[in-house]
Amino acid sequence: MTPEELATLHAKCFTTPRPWSASEFAGLQNSTFVLTASHGFLMGRVIADEAELLTLAVDPTARRQGVGRYLVEAFKSRAGQDGAVTAFLEVAADNAAAISLYQATGFNGAGVRRGYYRRADSTTLDALVMRCELGDR
Repeated sequence: MTPEELATLHAKCFTTPRPWSASEFAGLQNSTFVLTASHGFLMGRVIADEAELLTLAVDPTARRQGVGRYLVEAFKSRAGQDGAVTAFLEVAADNAAAISLYQATGFNGAGVRRGYYRRADSTTLDALVMRCELGDR
């Protein structure tokens, strides 16, 4: 997917705090990998022995059909192949569907980043930090 295609799908999926722009996706291309599926994508990276899931976007019309689970499991596999032993992510504290997906794929709470996300109205939202030991797949 091109940075423009990533940004278009991301905008369909996220309004809060805000969708990422094509230039933001382009700026990350050299330090990340993108996994794609019909109606979705995941961007992640591996640094040393840690992986970070940066964003997961599934078209709202295709949710609850296994696309997100497929992408998260593919991310864990790819990260492990690239040498990661632990994976991390941040998720908005009010995103119950995503939290449930991440828990179902082996992620557990590891902390909270207070006021991590800033909404369009300037209010803030906490992020839950989640962690998964990749050897436990």
